[in-house]
Amino acid sequence: MAGAVVLAFLLGLELVARHLGIPGPITTQAREVIFPPKSGGLLYASMALMLVVFTWRQRIIAIGAAIGIDLVFLAVRWAADIKVTEGHPFGNGALWVTIGCAVIALTRRTGRERVLLLKGAGLGLLLMTGRKTGDTWLLITSKTRPMVLDQYVATADHALGNPSWLVGRMVTASGAIGFNVLDFVYGQLPVAAVLVALYQLRNVAAERRFPTHHLVRTFLAIGLLGPAFYMIFPVVGPIFAYGDGTEHWQAVSLWTDSHPSVQWAVADLWPGTTTPVGVPHHMPFDEVTPRNCMPSLHTAWAVTIFVHSRKGPRFLRWAGAFWLIATLCATLGFGYHYGADLIAGVVFALTIEATLRAYDRGWDRSGVRLIAYGATVFTLMLLSYRWLPYEMASYPWFFGPLLVLAMVSVIYGYVRTTTSWEPKPVPAPRPEPQPELI
Repeated sequence: MAGAVVLAFLLGLELVARHLGIPGPITTQAREVIFPPKSGGLLYASMALMLVVFTWRQRIIAIGAAIGIDLVFLAVRWAADIKVTEGHPFGNGALWVTIGCAVIALTRRTGRERVLLLKGAGLGLLLMTGRKTGDTWLLITSKTRPMVLDQYVATADHALGNPSWLVGRMVTASGAIGFNVLDFVYGQLPVAAVLVALYQLRNVAAERRFPTHHLVRTFLAIGLLGPAFYMIFPVVGPIFAYGDGTEHWQAVSLWTDSHPSVQWAVADLWPGTTTPVGVPHHMPFDEVTPRNCMPSLHTAWAVTIFVHSRKGPRFLRWAGAFWLIATLCATLGFGYHYGADLIAGVVFALTIEATLRAYDRGWDRSGVRLIAYGATVFTLMLLSYRWLPYEMASYPWFFGPLLVLAMVSVIYGYVRTTTSWEPKPVPAPRPEPQPELI
């Protein structure tokens, strides 16, 4: 049932994209069977997710086959003098192996083994296609939302002290080292998620079943639901609305081949000069830049990585904390998001995570209450950014702490509720005293 829903969604998105004259997720994914993939690392990371259902011998064979296929592709391109100008020179092999395992599951396996192998291959393909789905969504927002709400969010951001401008100056001052570290963290977020997911799924091959809840579920749910709010609340980000958009243009997902001069920025203010406080208005923007700021899904994904890494070993816990902090610095320091986007992203992530966990538990009262509270806070944030930005900028010492307190209250509610869901240790019964023999 879930597979049919996902397939219907992908087909619908493909049709909408074709109607707008842009490639859809199925088309772009199918293209990578032959052409250089956009992210070879992501394809290998997705294949690694599938390998959790394999034995070690099968994993070695699959990895060897993927590398061998990539070497053949490299040799053919070298012989044909085909230069890879876009995308990565490797990764096709991982996609071929993942698709091949899905075909083997359908044609050569039966019963429980078929189901397990299909789940593994499906998990890998979903992560691959999820990236393509997000890219297609971003193209759709740029084509269908000519007016953006950046002036509203930038005005409301005065209540938080304009953190994007502050962190932007810090990243600029850090030079090439700071920029490259943050750029790597920002771009490899799916790979970090796979590393945490591999730890969570490490026992699948031995137990022959998947755990009821793991990181990939939340990651995909955020990617599926988040872009809907881009359509409702289109925002391009401070580097595009208040800058020249060139400094970090190469890090933008799909638009490295487009010139940023087609933008219609208010002024070149970011990160040197903060925006003046005034009555905000809708502003027109180009048909290239994605409206992908509200909420910040990079923040939401980094929060889920942090949450799911808490039960891992010490190295994984430290890595999850580092990835969260570095992602927050990158989203602000590169000018891709306002501070208000990040706060909304935290609330959005914890609400999605609570929803999936409550679904597994059977919708008890505490779970429903947490979901309702998170959804209410998230909705009120978006409404306040849209309808009260001038008031928020005029009274920053009231609205700034209020926004942070609202976010902290959701964090506290999540931690308290989910902690109560954890199984309590049962003390071992004391042995009954034996009567003394006389």
